[in-house]
Amino acid sequence: MAKSRVCSIPNCGKPHEAKGYCSAHYYRLLRNGDPLGGGTSPGDPLRFVHESAVLHASDECLPWPFGKGPAGYAGTVLIDGKSVLASRYICELVNGPPPTPKHEAAHSCGKGHEACIAPGHLVWKTHAENEADKLTHGTHGRGERNSKAKLTEADVREILALKGKETNPNLAARFGVVPQTISCIHTGRSWAWLTEDAKEVAA
Repeated sequence: MAKSRVCSIPNCGKPHEAKGYCSAHYYRLLRNGDPLGGGTSPGDPLRFVHESAVLHASDECLPWPFGKGPAGYAGTVLIDGKSVLASRYICELVNGPPPTPKHEAAHSCGKGHEACIAPGHLVWKTHAENEADKLTHGTHGRGERNSKAKLTEADVREILALKGKETNPNLAARFGVVPQTISCIHTGRSWAWLTEDAKEVAA
């Protein structure tokens, strides 16, 4: 398999975009005549969107070269004095306004958490559709993938198997959680996909 090209600037390590540079260094080259020239001025992110990002025609991801938001997602651009998520702004530029204000800019590549803002990877989807995509891409934060989770899938399957055979307080003490957590698992209010799996097996 061919090795992915990276930026030629020492210690950068970001994916190659053009002329041997990543998107950020290439943009600095275009703007300053030097890939290491200049810093990030307030208007740079918006200029990058219009002069580089929306013209990105490759099927490869295009990482946002400026500040990142929570969980590694692309940061914001300033539009009419208001901060707007870069991915959402680019999605609107290439796909038109969202069908409803609640629609989200979803990433077909599954690399939103890596700050991808490639216009061909962005599409409007409902929150439910976007969450379903995360399951498909393996980027969801449910269950033991959630950094705050105290239980593993194996723990929850055992808790479900012991429903009615052992009291909730005893199960809670054994697994180091509160009885309410056990109750939520048994009723399907949490870890619901495993509850459905258990019902199918019982049937």
